[in-house]
Amino acid sequence: MNEQTGNKPKLVIKLCEPRGFCAGVDRAIQIVELALERFGPPVYVRHEIVHNRFVVDSLKNKGAVFVEELDQIPDTEAPVIFSAHGVPKSVPEEAQKRNFFFLDATCPLVSKVHIEADRLYARGFEILLIGHAGHPEVVGTMGQLPEGAVRLVETDEDARSIVPKTPDKLAYVSQTTLSVDDTREIINILTERFPDIVGPRKDDICYATTNRQVAVKAIAADCDALLVVGAPNSSNSQRLVEVGERAGCERSYLVRDADDIDWSKLDNISTLGITASASAPEILVEEIIEAFDKRFDITIETETTARETVTFKLPAALRDMASA
Repeated sequence: MNEQTGNKPKLVIKLCEPRGFCAGVDRAIQIVELALERFGPPVYVRHEIVHNRFVVDSLKNKGAVFVEELDQIPDTEAPVIFSAHGVPKSVPEEAQKRNFFFLDATCPLVSKVHIEADRLYARGFEILLIGHAGHPEVVGTMGQLPEGAVRLVETDEDARSIVPKTPDKLAYVSQTTLSVDDTREIINILTERFPDIVGPRKDDICYATTNRQVAVKAIAADCDALLVVGAPNSSNSQRLVEVGERAGCERSYLVRDADDIDWSKLDNISTLGITASASAPEILVEEIIEAFDKRFDITIETETTARETVTFKLPAALRDMASA
């Protein structure tokens, strides 16, 4: 049983650092906010700018209009923004045909994967994409090249069974938000089967995804439960839950916010880990800590495994506003 202080049981909260917004997410949100400030509402955004309902709703309240496809946007001079996940080449092409003023909020690290795929294809390589079917980032990356030019590898089994058309001229790229360990295993299988396979010059899984997974691994085994603040449709959120479970914390749960906590699953805990996915704002973490403070006598320990200093430039059309 937990040690009691007054009427509250004691609880140590191990807070992962780094957690929450990465540079690509921060840039994407800034693009929407600055576009609203400069041009006024409405500003149209194709797909959720990042996978977090709190962020999307807050931008809606400021005048952003979210759509899934460009054909949902009327003829307009208002800015049209592409989400951080990236888009197929057909999307900016359609935007140009309709004379839209568009701003691309694609994370630069996703754009790096697009450029890699394009260059490899131009050199005659057959391309394998390690990722999850249907994820917007995967759709965007596959859409950089002609249909059929990129083949998806989702699992170890896929890596073992895929039959390339040109096994001696094979390359791979990957989604940026995957499990580091799972992706490494898939790459090992592909490399064993196809020793000449060409990979990216630098790992495609982004620094923020890697850092947040490393931070969870550092605390998971010492925690009775782990909460990942994020969204069900967020790949990096789901991967953090999996990492927590594998690293020794069976009670690892994804929560959207404080209202999403299932207290029945948190009986008799004395140590709780908390992290937040790269698309989850810090205010949600603060509200969750406040919720635990009402029920427990909490002590917060920050576990720092990396320092992040990465920043990305804004589009030229908005850069002067940011500097001001």
